[in-house]
Amino acid sequence: MSLKCGIVGLPNVGKSTLFNCVSSGKAQSANFPFCTIEPNLGSTNVPDKRLEVLAEMCQPKSVVPATVDIVDIAGLVKGASKGEGLGNQFLANIRETDAILHVLRCFDDGNVVHVDGSVDPVRDKEVVDTELQIKDLEMIEARIAKVQKQATTGGDKEAKKLLELLLRYKAALDQGKNCRSVELLNPDEEQMAKELYLLTNKPVMYVCNVDDASAAKGNAYVDAVREAVREENAEILVIAAKTESEIAEIEDYEDRKMFLEELGLEDSGVVRLIQSAYHLLGLQTFFTAGADECRAWTIRKGDKAPKAAGVIHTDFERGFIRAEVIKYEDFVHYKTEAAVRAAGKMGIEGKDYVVQDGDIMHFLFNV
Repeated sequence: MSLKCGIVGLPNVGKSTLFNCVSSGKAQSANFPFCTIEPNLGSTNVPDKRLEVLAEMCQPKSVVPATVDIVDIAGLVKGASKGEGLGNQFLANIRETDAILHVLRCFDDGNVVHVDGSVDPVRDKEVVDTELQIKDLEMIEARIAKVQKQATTGGDKEAKKLLELLLRYKAALDQGKNCRSVELLNPDEEQMAKELYLLTNKPVMYVCNVDDASAAKGNAYVDAVREAVREENAEILVIAAKTESEIAEIEDYEDRKMFLEELGLEDSGVVRLIQSAYHLLGLQTFFTAGADECRAWTIRKGDKAPKAAGVIHTDFERGFIRAEVIKYEDFVHYKTEAAVRAAGKMGIEGKDYVVQDGDIMHFLFNV
């Protein structure tokens, strides 16, 4: 399952520095606007201590973690929706992502240029929001013009449902709100919303890039962001990107742990960012574990057993018979699959089983 988070924001807010911390790619990072022009793509492992435990128990030949793709997208400026700066390219690149990591500058530093001349993360957020909203509004108005006749005079029930949703989205955008603020009333609307590919409907995490002193508790800039997004269905993460780049260079685990403790942190911001992005996308993990391989597999919350099997191989889903399921806690407690079976703790599940986060699964299939 290929999942992609786009790092966006104004120029010079720390996007590329953050990208370099979390991905295996190395983006150029410099103190001038539009340092990033072409989007940089990298892949990062999803930290999961459960996989480490399973690997220790099974001693497999290989260990394969779950991954998330991260894209560093060119900085956006006012007028992007009309093609200003690298606007059209920016908007095209963001449309291809599953979720947005919106980086906001929440630190003072006279040596780092700000494209608008002063630090104001709420203003910066509104600049990006406005450009995305304008583009969404253009698309929605075009769709309304297309389906209105079908819905009102053609008697098309599906067109009528779509029109009702489009009008609610238009009302929100006219008020300066993002489409994600519109409540979806049923599964049909959820599916229609997904097919519209609206920019402001994507899940978003606001990443507040702070100085070292604010890494643990934030600062007044972060407080202002929290207040500004209070009514949004969004997450906030505080991170010191410059410091994270230094942490990423420390190879020794104990030295890294000591550095984090000095900052008042348990985990690095990168770990928290990746885990939060995983949660933001509505994802969860199941495992396969054995002597050959221990592996974490990514699925969406609510996926059933055949869908999970299909992540491994399409034949598994097509010919699904049943799944043998061990809860992670039971495997850790009983130590071996044989002991789990003997204790009656292995579940035999059919097509309607909803996979739970941390399940250890073995699929039986026939094609």
